Amino acid sequence: MLKLTARQEQILNLIQDAIENTGFPPTRAEIAKELGFRSANAAEEHLQALARKGVIEIAPGISRGIRLRPQEGAQKWGKERNNLTQTMPSIDVYHHAAMQLNLPLIGRVAAGSPILAQEHIETTYQVDVGLFSEKPDYLLKVRGLSMKDAGILEGDLLAVKKASNAKNGQIVIARLGDEVTVKRYQRSGAIIELLPENPDFKTIRVDVERDDFFLEGLAVGLLRTWS
Repeated sequence: MLKLTARQEQILNLIQDAIENTGFPPTRAEIAKELGFRSANAAEEHLQALARKGVIEIAPGISRGIRLRPQEGAQKWGKERNNLTQTMPSIDVYHHAAMQLNLPLIGRVAAGSPILAQEHIETTYQVDVGLFSEKPDYLLKVRGLSMKDAGILEGDLLAVKKASNAKNGQIVIARLGDEVTVKRYQRSGAIIELLPENPDFKTIRVDVERDDFFLEGLAVGLLRTWS
């Protein structure tokens, strides 16, 4: 891997910090604003340079489609941080036998039943715990494109840690009545907004004092399998 310039290291650190704090990489506009660039195009040029040097991968057409390469990127730069949108050519490609997890894969969730009910489990995957920011409890198969600009696509396997609370800005798995959805969490008082990462979808507003709402967990990683 080629040596990074000071500016490239600065951008790499910014990406790593954003992933650690929010679970997702920044947009080009956010990088430009943080570093005082005049336009997002300047940020794009630096990102392309990082990609050519093998530190990151860029998914075309996705505003947050920046992925740290697990070996050449974050780990070699002294920060063992995970990227929710990290790609995998196969489900167990990064094999470390002492750090394997057996995670159930949850498919379509039936109305009114617990998400980890046996009838929802399609199969079990053995995966490397080092791929995730926190230890997950299960994998959830993503359906739909409401989070595509966060790099979460149809068919991806979202790693979920069971949790009853979330911080603003985190990606959560929530149950609304009989429906389970993946959205970005924002709460003010008794009102929760579940924000999509796709302009074609609307924000879901929840009043926790009146609506049937339950937080299933937090997204802590993403696996993408390629056929």
